[in-house]
Amino acid sequence: MLNLLIAIPIVAAIAILLGLCAKKTALFATALNLLLTLALVFQYNQQPGAAQYQFTSSLLLAPSWKLAFALGVDGLSLLMLLLTAIVGFAAVWVAPHPDKLERYPNLFYACLLFIIAGATGAFASLDLFFFYAFHELALIPTFLLIGIWGSGDRITAAWKITIYLALGSFVLLIGLLALYFSIPGADRTLNIPVLQALAMHGGIPQTPWIYLTLLIGFGILISLFPFHTWAPQAYASAPAPAAMLHAGVLKKFGLYGLLRVALPLMPGAAQHWTNLLLFLLAGNILYVGLVTIAQKRLDTMLGYSSVMHMGYIFLGIAAFNPLGLSGASLLMFAHGLSIAALFAITGAVRQRTGSLEFSKLGGLAKPMPFLGFTFGLAAFASIGLPGFANFAAELPIFFGAFSHAGKSLAFSNFQITTIIALWGVVISAVYMLRGYRAAFLGETDKRWNGLADLCACAQPAIILLLAVLLIAGFRPQPFVHLVTPTIKAVLAVPAK
Repeated sequence: MLNLLIAIPIVAAIAILLGLCAKKTALFATALNLLLTLALVFQYNQQPGAAQYQFTSSLLLAPSWKLAFALGVDGLSLLMLLLTAIVGFAAVWVAPHPDKLERYPNLFYACLLFIIAGATGAFASLDLFFFYAFHELALIPTFLLIGIWGSGDRITAAWKITIYLALGSFVLLIGLLALYFSIPGADRTLNIPVLQALAMHGGIPQTPWIYLTLLIGFGILISLFPFHTWAPQAYASAPAPAAMLHAGVLKKFGLYGLLRVALPLMPGAAQHWTNLLLFLLAGNILYVGLVTIAQKRLDTMLGYSSVMHMGYIFLGIAAFNPLGLSGASLLMFAHGLSIAALFAITGAVRQRTGSLEFSKLGGLAKPMPFLGFTFGLAAFASIGLPGFANFAAELPIFFGAFSHAGKSLAFSNFQITTIIALWGVVISAVYMLRGYRAAFLGETDKRWNGLADLCACAQPAIILLLAVLLIAGFRPQPFVHLVTPTIKAVLAVPAK
């Protein structure tokens, strides 16, 4: 089934490029992927050995390198596959009809499907080579979507994201190669489960500079401060489906990589850089949060907001305890859904008004009540209002980080950073409610009186994203239960 999850969007993309109906083919492929992923989640929960990788398959390609096309899932990767399937289906659903795309409509839909296939392959891969390669596969169509179908200064945005992410991928590649060659010759392998078993027995050197290289490589892909400036401009210029897929799904690859590769294999080296990570994530939350307040456009505000919220996930990862890691895992899922919903709604507003500047908007909830209501729900989720998955994820992150008490009566670095992060919640409320008021509340300009609300055929995609946010918010236990065995396995690796 994992092979099918990767093959279906690739085959559908090729069929679309050969002339098959783009919208219907892409919708059928993503709907089928969503159903298969739900079936995988159900079957996984029936397995007795939930802590182990399930549904594994392997095809040996290079015996001398021990390179194999190996797939498998545990609770964490399955949660990411579920996120990919939901956001992928919603992104294709809200994508413009091919007749409304000025150029290369079939290529547009094929690019969306290639991103979905790349993200699925990266989350399901059990081999470091394909883990890396599938992510690179997903980046290429991202550049094309921004450069060809983007808005505003799309060419600059496309080049900027290309340079930044190519640099991040190169640094990550150096880190992965250094990790591979640091292992004694007889034990060298690219198989992730074997590497994790090797780390359990102290077979992987805890070299601080290798972990730092991995942290910087993954950090650039995640938009860790100060390597964050590519993200807001790219998301503001990208078509709504591309922004949904990259901000909602593909950006989680770096966070997933830290939880799947860097932390389980090098926990001792990770502790060496804990204070550095705390300083950088505070920059994501405090500095980027204040910059977000200063934005005058809805799309750039959401772009900076996405960057800011990565700081909370980094805080949970840095805490490196059950509460922090479970909260970080759930927030990866919740943020992906909420930011995808916000970009979908923003894309619909841009399509109808032609502008996303706060000074030109206002009162849009009157002519477009569905968009106004759903944007408010998605904004409340992003802020972390109780009842949404984001709240259920942020709470254990804060408790997990604050539980790192110092040896003296003074606050520890973790507790100081947690207090800064709590102020970030206030900052989030300020900019998100300000943006909601500027765009949807107040008096309606006469030129917006005739605007059409989102058509009924496009509404289910946004409803799906918000419904899952509410389900995971009111009942987060099944989602936490899904990742708990993985977190226990990560924490069981000795730090020395």
